[in-house]
Amino acid sequence: MVGISNFVTFLTNTAGYRRELRRVKYGDESKPEMREWLMSISPLTNAHQIKAPLFVVQGANDPRVPLSDAEQMRDKVRDNGNEVWYMVASDEGHGFAKKINTDHYQLGMVAFFQKFLLAK
Repeated sequence: MVGISNFVTFLTNTAGYRRELRRVKYGDESKPEMREWLMSISPLTNAHQIKAPLFVVQGANDPRVPLSDAEQMRDKVRDNGNEVWYMVASDEGHGFAKKINTDHYQLGMVAFFQKFLLAK
């Protein structure tokens, strides 16, 4: 739930008030050498190695990890021919706090586990 998939787009698209603090933590993507290194370590760069089904869950209003990171990972893994379940709560941020959303998330996890782990 809510993970960075591309450090460059994460830093570019994260809320403006957080960007400089994140650059201190992860590196400044506006510098070419750092940008190249951030791309090389980004999960999205290595998404071709994902061979198992993936369940991506994201809050649409997340100020820490932009929705675009979840969308990129979903699309890349699907483009590689793998199954991706995708859940976005339009009224959540970083993590799910509302009961209705956590209930849907937990039901989705159970269904995902039943289909891909227990059926084997």
